[in-house]
Amino acid sequence: MAWWKAWETGITVKGSPHFNPDPDAETLYKAMKGIGTNEQAIIDVLTKRSNAQRQQIAKSFKAQFGKDLTETLQSELSGKFERLIVALMYPPYRFEAKELHDAMKGLGTEEGVIIEILASRTKNQLREIMKAYEEDYGSSLEEDIRGDTSGYLERILVCLLQGSRDDVSGFVDPGQAVQDAQDLYAAGEKIHGTDEMKFITILCTRSATHLMRVFEEYEKIAGKSIEDSIQSETHGSLEEAMLTVVKCTRNLHSYFAERLYNALKGAGTRDGTLIRNIVSRSEIDLNLIKCQFTKMYGKTLSSMIVGDTSGDYKNALLNLVGSDS
Repeated sequence: MAWWKAWETGITVKGSPHFNPDPDAETLYKAMKGIGTNEQAIIDVLTKRSNAQRQQIAKSFKAQFGKDLTETLQSELSGKFERLIVALMYPPYRFEAKELHDAMKGLGTEEGVIIEILASRTKNQLREIMKAYEEDYGSSLEEDIRGDTSGYLERILVCLLQGSRDDVSGFVDPGQAVQDAQDLYAAGEKIHGTDEMKFITILCTRSATHLMRVFEEYEKIAGKSIEDSIQSETHGSLEEAMLTVVKCTRNLHSYFAERLYNALKGAGTRDGTLIRNIVSRSEIDLNLIKCQFTKMYGKTLSSMIVGDTSGDYKNALLNLVGSDS
């Protein structure tokens, strides 16, 4: 199958084929006018339109009714449902910039969010996120990450932000792969203590196809997987960052499936992770993530959402995730 067909089948939110923003804007206006809100009408419009179409609806809404659509939605809705609908209204890169900004503002840093976004995006995506971040928050994403993290975690995040891991040529130098594997072994398993910078440099600057070969060679030399070594040699957020790079290299869809599963399993739901990943992947590869999810966990993403969420929030999520067929 050609890559663009695989890409096309990955999308769960395709938008409306006969799109006209004006009646959609009017439907939303009527849904929020007066006492009470027609949440179902909001779900029917916004979860069935592409992000580009939602931007046009927002323009039409302002032109017809003189109000900002996102602000109106915020004043009418609440809780997790509001958070999801507002996320849908952000242009993609501005949404990811907002998630990064929210992860760093206030006391404490949500390192997991920063690691997830930086390790899983392409160079072009990272460039657009950095641009959106600077436009919306008036500061550099790299400087804010430096100011909010420290030590080796800061270094790996700044390295990932450079987007040096992209190489679409797929060229692998077998000699270099063996050398990298030997360097990783020497930096970790072979010596007392770990040379973290060697790990960071190789994980953050080599392409995915090259790293796959490095991981193979590493296993031959060390007699254990690179994941096992990272787990025994590092800990905390640095360990999480390194393992995330490895997971995204091996299979990006499996990585997102795992993120979604962990957000839904056990007591309580990690709604931020659930919303971010469903919204940000719905027009990229959510169908492929769903397939991987079922393979890995023996149940569908939809069934777990049904078991873990309720009301309008659940209905909107299910619309975005699409059918299980």
